[in-house]
Amino acid sequence: MLDYMDPGGDDAASTVQTRPPKRGSEYAVLLRRVRDAGLLDRQLRYYIGKTAVIGGAFVAGWAAFFLLGDSWWTLIPAVFLAAVFAQIAFLGHDAGHRQIFGTRRANYLYGVIAGNLGIGLSIGWWTSNHNRHHAHPNTEGADPDIMGVLAHSSDRAKTGKGFRRFIFRHQGWLFFPMLLLEAGSLHFSSVRAVLRWSIPNRVWEGVLLAAHAAGYLAAVFLILSPAKAVAFIVVQQGLFGFYMGCTFAPNHKGMAVLAEDDATDFLRRQVLTSRNVRGSFVVDTALGGLNYQIEHHLFPSMPRANLRRAQPIVAQFCGEIGVPYCETGLFDSYSQALRHLHTVGQATRPVGSVNPTEA
Repeated sequence: MLDYMDPGGDDAASTVQTRPPKRGSEYAVLLRRVRDAGLLDRQLRYYIGKTAVIGGAFVAGWAAFFLLGDSWWTLIPAVFLAAVFAQIAFLGHDAGHRQIFGTRRANYLYGVIAGNLGIGLSIGWWTSNHNRHHAHPNTEGADPDIMGVLAHSSDRAKTGKGFRRFIFRHQGWLFFPMLLLEAGSLHFSSVRAVLRWSIPNRVWEGVLLAAHAAGYLAAVFLILSPAKAVAFIVVQQGLFGFYMGCTFAPNHKGMAVLAEDDATDFLRRQVLTSRNVRGSFVVDTALGGLNYQIEHHLFPSMPRANLRRAQPIVAQFCGEIGVPYCETGLFDSYSQALRHLHTVGQATRPVGSVNPTEA
């Protein structure tokens, strides 16, 4: 038997220790069921419709901006465009996983138009970074998503020094405010990757990033006064990053954290480190289908439209083989994530100290 942790419990901050699995064919059985149900088939019409709707919203948002002119009312389209940018990012995410088209080239071209040109994020950088996350979700030293500004395990929290230690200690409270800086972090990482990483087509990626930045800044500063322009950028980019962070927060925070040398098999690694959020039309749309995080991690190339249909198949199979399958409501997922971050942050306190909030 493998030793598992309660997916939603406070002990999820600890590192999971497992033994190599005895059965290597379980994922193949699940894959066959999913493939037989036609859930890995491309859904091109779905993505054409999504692209048309989101592309229309993008045009409408900027049209409203230009029609309103030099007015504080442009903060309304700033809020709207923050949500549209996130929806475009979801399409870029799907293209990066080759969910849309049958060829790598077509998905890449879609990704650079949506990502680099549309919202100023490098698809080459994102794909490289995100693929590492998928290969080693919630794994210390291997998953870039848990090696950033936040600590996801007590062991890492204890290594914090100076300002980083302050962030770790208070990360449960600082999490949502820090999300307002997420878009800036994504833009910075994109530019740094294009300048320093050996990503494919880095020149063209850089040209498209520069075209996005030039067009965005020219539109804002030519139409608005300097003060209004800065306010527009702060609101639009701040809420864009906040939206993206709120989308990713429920997926893995508070779930099992694996040691770097962990030998858990692929199926269990993906399921035990992921959390689903119960879906509906509104939730599925708002979260870009990423609320089916377990299914997405098991089948990254599965078109978004099929994740909802795959969910009962995966949940049933996990029950058959005795693997815990974590699914909860949206607000409860945030609660679990914040409790986890707070619990991990307490590891920075000296032994024997008292938390004022608990005294």
